This record gives sequence, structure tokens and C-alpha cells, in this order.
Amino acid sequence: MSFIETIKEKARKEIKTIVLPEGSDIRTIKAASIVQKEGYANLIILGDKAQIEEMASANGLDISKATIINPIESEKYKTYVQNFYELRKAKGMTPEKARETLKEETYFGMMMVKNGDADGLVSGACHSTSDTLRPALQILKTAPGTKLVSAFFVMVVPDCEYGENGIFVFSDSGLNEYPDADALSEIAISSANSFKQLVGSEPKVAMLSYSTYGSAHSPLTDKVVEATKLLKEKAPDLICDGELQSDAAIIPEIAASKAPESPVQGKANTLIFPDLDAGNIGYKLVQRLAKAEAYGPLCQGIAKPVNDLSRGCSAEDIAGVVAITAVQAQNQ
Repeated sequence: MSFIETIKEKARKEIKTIVLPEGSDIRTIKAASIVQKEGYANLIILGDKAQIEEMASANGLDISKATIINPIESEKYKTYVQNFYELRKAKGMTPEKARETLKEETYFGMMMVKNGDADGLVSGACHSTSDTLRPALQILKTAPGTKLVSAFFVMVVPDCEYGENGIFVFSDSGLNEYPDADALSEIAISSANSFKQLVGSEPKVAMLSYSTYGSAHSPLTDKVVEATKLLKEKAPDLICDGELQSDAAIIPEIAASKAPESPVQGKANTLIFPDLDAGNIGYKLVQRLAKAEAYGPLCQGIAKPVNDLSRGCSAEDIAGVVAITAVQAQNQ
């Protein structure tokens, strides 16, 4: 069974309700049809009900089991507006501004999650990452014990003996541009937890660099060395190591030569990149050259499950991220 089919099977064991705020995008409607047919989540689609139903009908799509809500027509609208105002008034929010803000579907969807009327949210098909994460951080905030929000990809590489049968977490590949050593260590801890949640196997974390065990020295390598030290202090039971070049991280034979004492032993499945340049370039190269499935950018560190989408995503991509979000909600 493939990674995403395994995730869908997990999602079916405890059905969660996921909000899709981009009801005006046909990909959202197609994704909702897939999710309904395969039965692994309840869906709330936000937008104009007549328009959404017309799009579904015109394209032969069955979304009859989804709940469709126009925010300003919702019976919860006034309650959410008041709650949002109370939540943000110390930051200068006014009742008038709260009313206007909650007309926007992503903000309304976040309030649904905040108030327990939904378990998670998936957006980004036609919104930027900042348009998805800004309301998430304003309304849901960071999870207890988490210092920062980060983004990761689950990479599923076909016919690959490395990682966890070809499955890896790449992090941070979507959000933090230049994390310092402490931030890198926090990203690594969150990523290990995400790997465990979604893949179900023990995470083995590699802190990546262009250097292995001091083969080069610069401020860039020093940051990764310090991050690894902090990680081992914060999570002493986690299998992790650094600084490691990518080949020493994932290929046992090379690890035996370059880092023979490494606890990872060339079997890393959770790869922590030193900055967003490296992480984003890395995942796109693997996706295109190795024909890997790339699920993400998925978010970690938010108090409740919220996931971003690539604006180039397909309906199948959205449906897959809905399943992942549902499993994250099960683990809350």
C-alpha cells in the first residue's frame, strides 16, 4: 500500500472534519468529490453555495455530503466576529474591522477550527502561504511547547532503498528562510514528531550541511554543528546526528566511511536543511528528477492542524493533504 493510501486508511479509522475555504476554485470541488467518494473525512466548503453547487453539477461532481457555508450567511458569523474581536483587540482590532475580516473565508475557517466546529483546515490553492499562515497564527497560535511554526514535505521516492522505504521528511522546505541554530533544533524536533505521526516509524534525523564531521569550517557549518548540539540536549532519546553531508546521511556505505561513529548510520529519514534555499531546491530536485511524490508544504507547530498547498496543486494533491490533515487531527 502506498504512503498516501496508508494515510487515507488511518484517516478512515476516526473521521475528522476539515475545512476547505477555497470553494470558488474548481480544484477544491474536485478534491471534495474525491474525499467524499473515498470516505476518509467530513468536509466543510466555504463560499457561495449556489456557485459551488453549479460548478459541481457542471463538472459531474458529487459533493452532496459536504457542508457548504457562506460565512456572512452563517448563524455562527456574529459569534465568530465577537470572538475574533476579543482575541485581537489588544492588537488594535475593532468590531468593525473584525466584521470585515471574518467575511474572508480563510479567517472564518480558522475561527471554525478555533471554536471546535472543525478539526483542521487546508488552503493555498489560490492563496499565498502568508495568506494561509497569517490567520492561523493570529487565531490558533503556536502549539504548547513549540517555539516556531515550520513547514515540511513528505517525499515518497519510487524504487528507493533509502530513508524509510523511500519515504522522507524534508524540513524546513517552505517557510523559515534562514533559521538560526536554536530554530534549526526546534524544526528538527517538530519534524521528527511529524515523521512519527504520519509514517509510523522511528525518525532518524540528519542535520544537513556541505560538511561532514568538520570536513569544512565556516559560519554555515558552525550553525549546523551548534544546532545538532542543541538538538541532542533537548531530545536526548532522538536518533540524530550532524553535521552531515546528504550522502553520509542516507547511504550506509558512505556513512561508514565519512561518519563511522554516527548513530544515524546512513539511514536518515528526516532531513533538516540549513536554510530555505537548500530545502526548497532539494525537494524540487528530488520531486522532478526522481519522480517523487511531494506532499506539502505541510505545517507543524500550529496549535491545530492547518496545511498550506502549492498554488500549482492538483485536485488529487488537495485530497491527499486533506487525508494528512485528518491524521494530524487524530494525533492532537
